Amino acid sequence: MTARADREGRTDAPGRTGDPSTSEATGPARTAGRTGVWFIGARGSVATTATAGCAAIAAGLHPPTGMVTETPPFADSGLPALNSLVFGGHDTLDCPLAKRAEALADGGVLPHGLPSAVRAELDAADAEIRPGGPLPGDTRTDQELIAAFAADLTDFAHRHDLARVVVVNVASTEPAPGPDDTRLPASSLYAAAALRAGCAYANFTPSTGLRTPALTDTVAACGLPHAGRDGKTGQTLLRSVLAPMFLQRALAVRAWSGSNLLGGGDGAALADPAAAAAKNAGKERVLADTFGTAPEGEVHIDDVPAMGDWKTAWDHIAFDGFLGSRMILQTIWQGCDSALAAPLVLDLARLLARAHEAGISGPLPELGFYFKDPDGGTSAALAEQYAALLTFAERLRAQA
Repeated sequence: MTARADREGRTDAPGRTGDPSTSEATGPARTAGRTGVWFIGARGSVATTATAGCAAIAAGLHPPTGMVTETPPFADSGLPALNSLVFGGHDTLDCPLAKRAEALADGGVLPHGLPSAVRAELDAADAEIRPGGPLPGDTRTDQELIAAFAADLTDFAHRHDLARVVVVNVASTEPAPGPDDTRLPASSLYAAAALRAGCAYANFTPSTGLRTPALTDTVAACGLPHAGRDGKTGQTLLRSVLAPMFLQRALAVRAWSGSNLLGGGDGAALADPAAAAAKNAGKERVLADTFGTAPEGEVHIDDVPAMGDWKTAWDHIAFDGFLGSRMILQTIWQGCDSALAAPLVLDLARLLARAHEAGISGPLPELGFYFKDPDGGTSAALAEQYAALLTFAERLRAQA
């Protein structure tokens, strides 16, 4: 049985148990109406910042700083309006979203007074957050969990009469699955549920998501747009600008080392060496893709709880100049990952929703601008990725 959307964007089948590679993607959805944004990790810093920020921008309280989709090249591309987005999600935490936003404001992530100004929107989103999992002691099979998560998504779409829903994973990084693991990782359960419910999908984390052999057939047959893995917000963003510079100026990079100091939920999650290894794989990829091989050096991640949601990233680049003269470039990036990620997450939700509406399916390498580990067929250089993104905007505009 295939779940199909009727003219009102409803899905007639919320999902089923069985093989996780079984897809139940929707058919054509209506071309107007509201769009759902369903966060995996809906009470985390990124999702909370995105939800509060969207409400603030829609109300005219703050400008859309950092939102690429709010710049002139994306005008008339048919993207859903910010005030048409409806938020919900899965999370294993039960802290109310408004309280989470207040904590972020106390830490300087959100402007003072913003949680109170958008309290109604935060409460509305909080009412749409469903328990995630699997939690300790949960005896449900992978197929049962996928079906339950998919049912949450279709129920969300039905109750709000949504034209479509985009699922965005912004949960904490999970370790990569081992060769002997018999269960799908949580990120893949959510990803499979998204496709089963007929939702476009983006993985803004280094976690496995759709990139597991167990979902290969599902992904190929789903007929849905999906994008990337591991959002590119700070240190790797800078690497994707600097690495092509060295290559184009014929300067030989001998070593490229880095360090990250961060706190908050990310710091705690990345204190696990396996999770840190998953995160670092994306950071190294941009260098290997640019130079053909990764230069010497590693990236270290240290959990510093006192830093809260703020991060300092340092890079040390050793390179050779003319006649072998040895030189060094050092960079320091200090910022708040949540505030850097939130506008990108909103961009991705809007772009994927518009792609779904336009009948575009499959991986979207054109959105590689946003990812450390983009879909195949894209350059690692930010300038080239931005050019591809603008071409994609023109494609959407032509189909508007």
